[in-house]
Amino acid sequence: MQNSNFNQVAEITLTYKANFNPNDRPQISSSKDSYNILISNWSDQIELREEFNIILLNNNGRVLGIVPISTGGVSSVLVDPKLVFASALKAMASSIILAHNHPSGILKPSYQDISITKKLKSAGGFLDINVFDHLIITPFSYFSFADEDMM
Repeated sequence: MQNSNFNQVAEITLTYKANFNPNDRPQISSSKDSYNILISNWSDQIELREEFNIILLNNNGRVLGIVPISTGGVSSVLVDPKLVFASALKAMASSIILAHNHPSGILKPSYQDISITKKLKSAGGFLDINVFDHLIITPFSYFSFADEDMM
C-alpha cells in the first residue's frame, strides 16, 4: 500500500478587485459599444496574429473586465472553454462577450468560429452565464454574431 499524505492539499483563493465606482464602468448595449471597448484595449498585434479575448459583464451590462484567453498564429487561435468560464466565474460575471481578430481583415466567420461560438454558448447555459455575442474584429470594422442572428 502506498503512503499518502492527505494533509498536503493546495489552497485555492479567488479574488476580484475593482478600484473604482461600479457606476463608472462602461455599459454595453450594442455590438458597436463592444467593438469600441475592444478596439481601444486590443493589443498591437491585431494585424499580425489572432487573439481571443472575452468581455466580462455584470447583470447591468457593465464591463467587469477584458480577459485575454489565448494567442494564436496568423490564421487561427485555440480556445479552451475551461479558461473562458474560469475567468467568468472568478469575476462572478452574469454574461460574457466573445471576441477575436482576423489579421487578414476578412470578417466572414469560419466554420471553426461558428463551432466554438455554439460550444461556448451551450456551456454558458449550464453555468447561467449568458454568451451575448461573438465579435470578429479588425482595426477598421467588425462582425457581430448577435447582429446576424447567429447566436
